[in-house]
Amino acid sequence: MDKNLSSAGEKKTNCSEQSKCFQLLESILDGENIPDSDKILKEKLEKCEPCYRHFHLEMAIKELLKTKCCHQITPQDLLDNIRKKVEEAK
Repeated sequence: MDKNLSSAGEKKTNCSEQSKCFQLLESILDGENIPDSDKILKEKLEKCEPCYRHFHLEMAIKELLKTKCCHQITPQDLLDNIRKKVEEAK
């Protein structure tokens, strides 16, 4: 059994390309035009627990900022600072 799989064998518990995957997921969330983004997103979220958690955290942060910032565009440095604080809290 692969050590990287959960006990049920459903999702990886570690992402070997975490930085690359997280950037890709954030780009998809930002609405960037990425070929096969629906397929990539579905595959990542079904097979990789860290990617699943990161995607949903990013989505929640974006939604929170959207509702609390009067639908204004959130500055990138604010997003980066929030991400950093969340990662430090883990």
